[in-house]
Amino acid sequence: MTQQAIIAGGGIGGLACALSLARAGAHTVVLERAEALGEVGAGLQLGPNAVRVLADWGLMDALHECAAFPESLRVRDAHGGQQLGQLRLGAMALARHGQVYATLHRADLQGMLWNAVQRLPAEVQVSLGSRLVSYHAGEGFVRVTLDNGETLQGDALIGCDGLWSRVRTQLLGEQPPRASGHLAYRGMVRTADLPQALKANVVTAWLGPRLHVVHYPVKQGEWFNVVAVVHGVLRPSDDPQGWTHEAHASDLKRALGPACSELMTMLDAVTDWKLWGLNDRPPMKGPDEHAQGRVALLGDAAHPLRPYLAQGAAMAMEDAWTLGRLLRVQQGAPDWPAVFSQYARARWARNAQVQARSQRNGTIFHAGGPLRWARNRAMALLGERLLDNTWLYDGPPEPAPAVPETPSHRKRKTT
Repeated sequence: MTQQAIIAGGGIGGLACALSLARAGAHTVVLERAEALGEVGAGLQLGPNAVRVLADWGLMDALHECAAFPESLRVRDAHGGQQLGQLRLGAMALARHGQVYATLHRADLQGMLWNAVQRLPAEVQVSLGSRLVSYHAGEGFVRVTLDNGETLQGDALIGCDGLWSRVRTQLLGEQPPRASGHLAYRGMVRTADLPQALKANVVTAWLGPRLHVVHYPVKQGEWFNVVAVVHGVLRPSDDPQGWTHEAHASDLKRALGPACSELMTMLDAVTDWKLWGLNDRPPMKGPDEHAQGRVALLGDAAHPLRPYLAQGAAMAMEDAWTLGRLLRVQQGAPDWPAVFSQYARARWARNAQVQARSQRNGTIFHAGGPLRWARNRAMALLGERLLDNTWLYDGPPEPAPAVPETPSHRKRKTT
């Protein structure tokens, strides 16, 4: 009988998991509730740690076909417009961390992974319109039940079904996500429609009391992704699980208050805003929150992040890469409980650290009063030493047991 892992969820985490396991010789079936994969969400940032994973999977050419590669991160004051700090990216990120820093549309990353698994039909089966509602873990198997009553049996189950994961609920009990009290307004604008001063190939983060705005190029620089985060709650009629609530520019401007003219020009260029309520969970407390027996959690199902470190997609990809590395050293049929135990021990502390840092960054980004003064002073004094994250960007760490290093995982001098 063919060894098969069942993956719940066909988003970035689920497809990354399927690709990583397939490259390690495992067969998977991916259950995705959507009838078709579409353009959900907006832009995202991939630090050198995430780009290193894509390089190991042979996807650098595909990345160059759809991404932008910013030259720097610029931090500016949302009210006065002055620059607070800068981190060089581009060639400097390559020199420091062995890989580049990329920005792209979420749909382009999902499409890249989708195309990669489509080239492996013998190893990966994707079942669209299939939603897991429950599972039963028995002696040597896992059986899942779909919302249409059908059942499917495999050797392992990996929950990649996001923040509102049904796999997580059954594995760890009912633990509703917590509302952060922050709202994200998301939009896109054509680069051609922007004034020259706003077309620079950089990530710009505007910081102000109880708010911040980030914009950066995507789609090879032809578009800019714009995200404005303010304090607030969704309307009673809005689904807390939704990504695409209609939003109005007037509501955003009211929440922002006074802002410098350059920032307002960027916001005015966006013609269609979508609203998203930000939710998360407390940082992970131990490996049991990542995996138990033949069932594991990956990405947002295990460790949802606030977006203030730009690592949501990256951590899901690191999770998937780690599973593939561990599976590759197994002799014979995979011992899934052993693999998942090693995976959980390898990943939980790093993911918990990223969760905690992301939450802390939100407090710092939105600071007012003395904390705001201290933040600005620290950026002025420490510069790139404060903005760079060597502990993060030099990852992902090799899991134990050690696997012989390959050229694709060493720090790269070329892309």
